Amino acid sequence: MTKKTTDSVMQPPHYLRGAVECIDAMVAVFGEENTQKYAEIAAFKYLWRMNSKNETSVEDKRKAIWYLRYSMGDDPRKKQPGSTTLYF
Repeated sequence: MTKKTTDSVMQPPHYLRGAVECIDAMVAVFGEENTQKYAEIAAFKYLWRMNSKNETSVEDKRKAIWYLRYSMGDDPRKKQPGSTTLYF
């Protein structure tokens, strides 16, 4: 039996309802510009609390990067042309 791994930064399962991710629902309801502004604020939150949970806070740093990229119109879920990695 193979255990399915999840990425708590790229696609956390608790942000998914059916086939719709929360960030996509936010765009549908609030628009792209407002959702990008939210992403900028969310990045600030992760940077603010960085190192509060543990010394390295790798996950908080990854989340901050995710939200900063999204706030600039660079959706980290999409593979970039010429890139060999999906994100970061």
